[in-house]
Amino acid sequence: MKSEPSDVSIDDLANLPHQTVPWYGVRNYLARNFMRDQMKIGDGVLFYHSSCPEPGVAGLAQVVSAAYPDETQFQPKNKYLDEKATRETPRWFNVDVQLIKKTRLVGLPELRAHPKLESLRILQKGNRLSITPVTPAEWKIISKLAEEK
Repeated sequence: MKSEPSDVSIDDLANLPHQTVPWYGVRNYLARNFMRDQMKIGDGVLFYHSSCPEPGVAGLAQVVSAAYPDETQFQPKNKYLDEKATRETPRWFNVDVQLIKKTRLVGLPELRAHPKLESLRILQKGNRLSITPVTPAEWKIISKLAEEK
């Protein structure tokens, strides 16, 4: 799951109550569907810093709620307002994500250099999704890289 550190960083997450944040503001249908339809409580999350000088995996987290309507779609002054969304038929959903631990930054060049990660969705040309699934094998490799000093 990608987050811009200027919005919510791994350090921000560590300082939030219960180290938990609703993953709000997703406005891509495919990313929404991954979150709404595939994410389950207890699923691991690679917390990825994006749109910053050093993008990469900055920590590990987990999903701690089932998907529910993203409140920002209903807030008139919010940049994520969706005028077509209603409480009866919400268009956008989020899950709550809780920090497991901050790790060393596993940067994009390091991810690209690992031969067993060549199929990782986030590394595919043209991928701009903020939420993408990872395979168990990819999770294992990246979490192991994150633990290295």
